[in-house]
Amino acid sequence: MISQPEESAAAAFADHTRRWRSCRYVYPVLSRRAGGLSIGVNLNPEKACNFACVYCQVDRKDPGPSHGVDVATLRGELRLALGAAMSGQLWDEPRFASVPARMRRLNDIALSGDGEPTCVAGFDRAVHAAADARAEAALDDLKLIVITNATRLDSPPCLRAIGILRAHNGELWAKLDVGSEERFGQINRPRGGLTLRRVLDNIALAARLHPVVLQTMLFRLGGEAPARQDLLDYAAAVRGILDAGGVVRLVQLYTVARPPAEASARPLSPGDLNAAAALLRDQLPGLTIETFAGLP
Repeated sequence: MISQPEESAAAAFADHTRRWRSCRYVYPVLSRRAGGLSIGVNLNPEKACNFACVYCQVDRKDPGPSHGVDVATLRGELRLALGAAMSGQLWDEPRFASVPARMRRLNDIALSGDGEPTCVAGFDRAVHAAADARAEAALDDLKLIVITNATRLDSPPCLRAIGILRAHNGELWAKLDVGSEERFGQINRPRGGLTLRRVLDNIALAARLHPVVLQTMLFRLGGEAPARQDLLDYAAAVRGILDAGGVVRLVQLYTVARPPAEASARPLSPGDLNAAAALLRDQLPGLTIETFAGLP
């Protein structure tokens, strides 16, 4: 039986609604991987993405309006959200009122979205605005996170953004779900001729400049868990990043937690997820690997 506090926390973790008050970009959210409150920044309200992952949880049937980043609006919304979190007013809102006391900690500002944030014009200016909001609030320990599928990390705006992350307690969370081109096409379903090779080269480039966190979604597809060879291919891909001089600070293995794009994408059991982690730890000794099971 799940205890009342655990049930409340699970409900809060499950709610990743990217709408808060009347904000265009900013939404506070309880994050399992952060272990507390994350100030999310949705740079893609129009829901455009260069991946079409089978496990994606974004409903793209009703896209929002397309526009670039309004930096002034973003700055104001960040001040509003940080102020609500720091004053404690946020926890009085119905969406957050049941969050247990141990989870009521402000962990980060995370730029991601309903698509690939690095594709947005003005991406580096958005990262700079988040860094400024963090400094203005005197939150020196607050993390600044960029979550990306790594397809554009070699672009000038992304390279500038990595410099901002280095200077402001920043982290780059790069998606890497697979280790073979065949599996890449099956799982991530890239658009515009993107290849896994480009993703791996970009992660290695970024990881030479600043340590990265790898985000890896493992799940059942059509009833089948990732095969042993799939995991070995993934381990080989990560070794390639390390051999190229990249620094991987952490690997996060997680599974489906909310309704995905394809109903055939189903969560791994905690046992299967832990077994995959054990195999990868054996293949990648010395690398820290964390697991995040599906929500109850």
